[in-house]
Parts: sequence; C-alpha cells; structure tokens
Amino acid sequence: MIDRLHYISQEPKTGSHLTAISQALDAGCKWVQLRVKEQPVDLILEYAIEANRLCNQHGAKLIVNDHPEIALKAGAYGLHLGLQDMSISDAREIVGQKMIIGGTANTFQHVEQRIAEGADYIGLGPYRFTSTKKKLSPILGWGGINAIMKRLGAADIPIIAIGGILQEDITSIMETGVHGVAVSGAITYAANPVDIVHQMYHCLNTPFII
Repeated sequence: MIDRLHYISQEPKTGSHLTAISQALDAGCKWVQLRVKEQPVDLILEYAIEANRLCNQHGAKLIVNDHPEIALKAGAYGLHLGLQDMSISDAREIVGQKMIIGGTANTFQHVEQRIAEGADYIGLGPYRFTSTKKKLSPILGWGGINAIMKRLGAADIPIIAIGGILQEDITSIMETGVHGVAVSGAITYAANPVDIVHQMYHCLNTPFII
C-alpha cells in the first residue's frame, strides 16, 4: 500500500538529512524518501542505512531517491527515480521485482511513460515553486494536476502530488483525485511537526464528497 503522505528529506537549518528524517518519523510520518543531491555515494549509503534503521524502528517505509544500488544495499522498501534518472525498467534489473519503484512526472505523456515502464506510483508536479529542486519542471498548479488527472481517468496507479505543498493546500489537491501528497519544507521547518503531520493525515483521509 502506497501511503498518502510522503516526506521528502532535506537538510534542516541545523543538522543533517538524518536529523530531519528522525523528526519526521517522531511526528508520525510513515513514508520517508531520502533525497540527497550532490554528495558522495558513500555518504548517501551511510545515510540510507541509518535512515532505514530509523524507519524500521518507527514502522515506516524508506524510499531512496536516484540510487538503485544504494536502495538495494540499505535494504530500503523502495526507490524513486526522477525524469533525468535511469528508466524504471533498467532500475528494476538492479533492485529486482519486489522493490517498490516510483517515478516523477510533469506531463500526461510522462504519466503514460511511467505506467508503461511499470511504476508502482507516480510523483506528479511541481504543484508550485520549490527551492528543494534546482532543475524545476514547469509549474502545474491545481489546474495542471486536475487536467492530467481527468485525462488519466480510471487508470489504477497512485498519483502523488508534489512540489511546495503546504498543509492548507491538501484538501483542494485531493479534490483532483490524486492518491496523496509529498511534502518537504512544510514538515522540516514546522514549528510543531507533530501537529502538522496529524493535520495532514486528517485532510488526506477525509473522504471528498461532491
């Protein structure tokens, strides 16, 4: 089961990705993506091994961004691949058939590509500008995500909206028919992460009635 709330790691004002992940787990997050850019592979592997240990302690799932070999070595639950990374089918040859693999999409054609590649879920965005990504794809906003979801129709794949999403955005985003949301700064820099995560899960699990 793909969780409705995905936490994407980033370095907090003080500490490391592991500091942020530990805080998110303590706040109640159950699906954590380790996303470390421009760092040595050995360091990312160290982070992944420790992050997986922390996730196991909290009954959570670890997803590793970009690095299939690291995901495999760390014993992660899953792997997430961006549009500039290797294809999901190529990554599958490295990590095997059991590991969950998600892929980023920015257009309806990307969504079709990800489905054809055999993705287990799709991260669709960005919803709005986010400073966590240097090479940002065109902003979709609510209208763009809604249009893609309408074209997608009854396709049976979880779509996770991503990109600068705040707690107050979630209810309207869920109206588009997405499965859930991925957030980073909204949890990393929250004054009270426990309250924010609780509110997010409440919004995500409240049925939308037309």
